[in-house]
Amino acid sequence: MDAVDRARAQWAAQRPDVDTSGMAVVARVLRLAGLVGHGHEAGLARHDLTTGEFEVLAALRRADEPLRAREIATLTSSPGATLTKRLDRLHGAGLVERRTLERDRRGVLVSLSDEGRAVIDAALPEQAARERDLLADLTDDERTRLADLLARVLETAEARVLRG
Repeated sequence: MDAVDRARAQWAAQRPDVDTSGMAVVARVLRLAGLVGHGHEAGLARHDLTTGEFEVLAALRRADEPLRAREIATLTSSPGATLTKRLDRLHGAGLVERRTLERDRRGVLVSLSDEGRAVIDAALPEQAARERDLLADLTDDERTRLADLLARVLETAEARVLRG
């Protein structure tokens, strides 16, 4: 019995009228997200990055071309002010380059520097290995089924939360 099972048993005793079956999944997903986030932050600290900064570098690396700041904000689900702070920090560290668009002085085009590309190329395999290690006790089929089920739940959550 884990912490979620204990909490559900306590709720069943205190509020038997409330169906906590969703908690069996959602509470575990939230706990897992926190633990994974903590592990990622610790691993990325060796590269002097936060998870948010890693996401910015990863978005630029995957695109393999300069992106507008608002495109990065969309890809990383980052609010504008948060992204600005991340870009300031990454620019100061020499990991990204920024330039203002000539036709629209408010627009900023962001690209990876050579050092930024080297950092993301070093950090990505480590990040992927941490994620694989967490799933090592599952078979390939179980990982695929879990990914498919989580994708369905995520699709529902995005439809309800993001699209109103």
